[in-house]
Amino acid sequence: MKNLWDDFPALSRKINGNRLVYLDNAATTLKPKSVIENISHFYLNNFANVHRAVHTLSSESTLKLEEAREILASFLNANGEEIIFTSGTTMSINMIVESFIRSGFIKEGDNVLITAIEHHANFVPWVRLSKFFGFSVHFIKPTGRFGTIEEKDLLKFKEFNPKIVSVTAHSNVTGQVIDIEQLRKIFPNSILIVDAAQLMPHEKIDVKSLDIDFLAFSAHKMLGPSGVGILYAKKEHLENMEPFLYGGEMIDKVSFDNVTFNELPYKFEAGTPNIAGIIGFGEAIKYLETLGFDNIKNHICSLTTYALKKLSEIKGLEIYGPMDERHQGIISFNLEGVHPHDLAHLLDEKFGVAVRSGHHCAQPLMSILKQESNLKVFPYGTCRASFYIYNNNEDIDILVKGIKSIKEWFNV
Repeated sequence: MKNLWDDFPALSRKINGNRLVYLDNAATTLKPKSVIENISHFYLNNFANVHRAVHTLSSESTLKLEEAREILASFLNANGEEIIFTSGTTMSINMIVESFIRSGFIKEGDNVLITAIEHHANFVPWVRLSKFFGFSVHFIKPTGRFGTIEEKDLLKFKEFNPKIVSVTAHSNVTGQVIDIEQLRKIFPNSILIVDAAQLMPHEKIDVKSLDIDFLAFSAHKMLGPSGVGILYAKKEHLENMEPFLYGGEMIDKVSFDNVTFNELPYKFEAGTPNIAGIIGFGEAIKYLETLGFDNIKNHICSLTTYALKKLSEIKGLEIYGPMDERHQGIISFNLEGVHPHDLAHLLDEKFGVAVRSGHHCAQPLMSILKQESNLKVFPYGTCRASFYIYNNNEDIDILVKGIKSIKEWFNV
């Protein structure tokens, strides 16, 4: 992929005298000038509230927001009325669970199936609310290398026939991509919910061909602004679901004794949305589509293969997740004898390398990695390097050089 550094102002920064090597893309991505300028132009020239007035500025704002909705609908092969704007993946999944409960979609005695590798956003709502409303949550636990979900792990539940299957499409710790098509074949009758926050930045998902019921992802992980999320849902579900949030815009008629709701998708969009952010996300999708998602995926896979090879050559470095083509874009690791926070801090301070350290909002998975770890002391967290379109092999070489230097300083 061509060098895109000129498109991303942040990459011109110096960090403690070193050029910025940004490898924290799984947490959030940098923003290109086109997105920043698009948002700035909107705030300077067009901003007004949407769907609420007939004056010029409001009409312009509404048109731009709805154009962004159509861009995202086309991106997913969905209909515009099936695209709900939220604040992010976390909000989207909580909206699903709460609306299911209010609508009677899920009730006492029902079974929900999730994996043990989920981000807390797709773990905590199910586990916590099951305590209050009586449904049961079951876990697909990984038996593969360091938290890797294998086909046999999924097949264990084939005859279980859960009402709901809610899974990540791409682990934010192990970097494993889950085969959604295979998942749908194993659970053909279940409501399928996909957390696509990590996969969507580098792989397009056709919600119709994969027969996905609900899909959630966030703008900030794919060049867009923070505070914007997308919830796709099949129209038939949305028509029968009670909204999670009540207020302005989402209503049709309100009286002293009754309320009726607006048409889709506005039924689920109470209050003033992040208008500029949504419009900026539409611009981000345009930018990514120009690059081509096949090119993006190939670039990410190439970087991952190169990084896995280089990192695996460092003695005392433990890498988590699969070591095959399922491992994409995200590599979590620990260096024997060095706490991940110390390693991340020194990489930043001495080499300008930005990586994530901690449990990555996946504490249940950390307990599994601890059990499997070969380290003398597992620190209940990892370092995580994650790649995107503006990264290259040189970035990985700097990361590797930094880890080797820190290893020498700690004499481990």
